Amino acid sequence: MSRYEEGGTVAGAGAGATGRGLWVEEPARRHRMPDPVRTSAVRAVLIVAVTLTQATITFFLTLTGSWLALPMGLGAIAGTIVATWGVLDVWITRQMWNQRYGVLSEPSSTARRLRREARRASRATRRAGKAREAREATAGRIPREDGPLAASGRFSAR
Repeated sequence: MSRYEEGGTVAGAGAGATGRGLWVEEPARRHRMPDPVRTSAVRAVLIVAVTLTQATITFFLTLTGSWLALPMGLGAIAGTIVATWGVLDVWITRQMWNQRYGVLSEPSSTARRLRREARRASRATRRAGKAREAREATAGRIPREDGPLAASGRFSAR
């Protein structure tokens, strides 16, 4: 077991002293970006970095009066357009990802809980109303002793 492994002893720290592992997992503060969004963000950062470098070189070439200033200036303008596209790509990819996969409904949501309680209350009211109607319907019925089913004995007077 090496000195950095979990449960190993650290040399020179005394007998039986255990050292902290080299790699310690800590919970992330924020969730990891989805792969397509992260890919477009990396691409946008690289494009913006190259464009800023190109613009800086163009500025210095303009100060020195070099003939390369004009082609570099045109390249910097094109780079600015491409960098704008790259940043918009990140934004659009993020919105698309959120629309497809990112909507998580929380069951503890206040509006959801209030709607659920209202549905339960209306169901209970409906059930109570139906039960009351059923009781009223059976209580008001007058048994017939002389009907066609009276001979079967099933419907006798109470």
